[in-house]
Amino acid sequence: MHSTSIQSHYLLIAIAIRKSIILKGGCVMHLEVSVGRNVVVDDMPMEIVERKGKGHPDTLCDGAAEELSRLLCVYYRERTGRILHHNVDKCVLAGGRSSPRCGGGYVEEPIYVLLVGRAVLEPHNRDAGWRVPIGTMVVQDIQHWFRMQLPHLTIPGDIILDYRVKPGSEDLVANYEAGDEVPRANDTSLAVAFAPLSVTEQLVKEAETWLNSPDFKREFPAVGEDIKVMGVRQGRNIRLTVAMAFIDRYVHSTAEYYELKQLIMERLYAHLSECYLAQLPQEYNLQLDLNTADQGDDIYLTVTGTSAECGDDGQVGRGNRVNGLITPYRPMSLEASAGKNPVSHVGKVYQVMAQLIANRLVESMPQLRQV
Repeated sequence: MHSTSIQSHYLLIAIAIRKSIILKGGCVMHLEVSVGRNVVVDDMPMEIVERKGKGHPDTLCDGAAEELSRLLCVYYRERTGRILHHNVDKCVLAGGRSSPRCGGGYVEEPIYVLLVGRAVLEPHNRDAGWRVPIGTMVVQDIQHWFRMQLPHLTIPGDIILDYRVKPGSEDLVANYEAGDEVPRANDTSLAVAFAPLSVTEQLVKEAETWLNSPDFKREFPAVGEDIKVMGVRQGRNIRLTVAMAFIDRYVHSTAEYYELKQLIMERLYAHLSECYLAQLPQEYNLQLDLNTADQGDDIYLTVTGTSAECGDDGQVGRGNRVNGLITPYRPMSLEASAGKNPVSHVGKVYQVMAQLIANRLVESMPQLRQV
């Protein structure tokens, strides 16, 4: 295939696994590479992209489930030298109640988080001398993780952590144990990935990342961690709508709130224009909106920096995909990777690998506009 033909199209990578083991032991992987016929996303007349920030309730659920899986992996390796069967990919957050106000309010009822899943909690040989301290992991370690994500959350007062983690079914555990040489898939799933990011996708991702960066937080301590960005592009016009939780103790009046809003929008516009738009060969018009529901004294204030304290609930799988974005104009998988074991659950392994493959193709062949 000549590079000139690649430039005007994109590559579509389709991987079909016919056996439950991967690559070794005589398994067969069929790799199909073809020229894509769809329009490149940047050339479409319209595009919509969304990103839920680190303090959004859905992102918190994804992160908590993933952190519990990571803790289990560390524990298993320390005790047995390998990662044992587990899937703790269910987490729900029930928002609390709060009374924010300029100068500082209070949380009336705490956030409730329930982690659910399956895991090996003790060895077949109980004389081995270990049992997973799952309660300690949730109550102490996951609590610490929440403290890192939401530094203005009073712990344990503002949040209750609960869990229902039980042993997995015998057949799935046996399937997992049978994969000593090559991991055996413990589920059917599909993975979708693409690269590179479109202009709109880059702007949305950078906007949330920059607004939640340590440097920005030091300059604007009133900005909470619950930041959601939606980008809508029509032609060369891009409009970013930002929903940003302000922390009430740092905002002393409604007038100060609106002054901060204006200053933040100016700073964000300058950052995105200088770092991204100015480097592009084509000209784009950028419009920013921040907390569009504000009306007079009705403003977006929180006590803790997240809407989970009162206005919103959360659940694993409703947030960003593996690449950190929600992209309805792209092929997407509804599979949630958070909390799944990283050895044999194809819902995680395939998604990560698909993204790595897409990224590597674009890096090795810069002329590709879309993979």
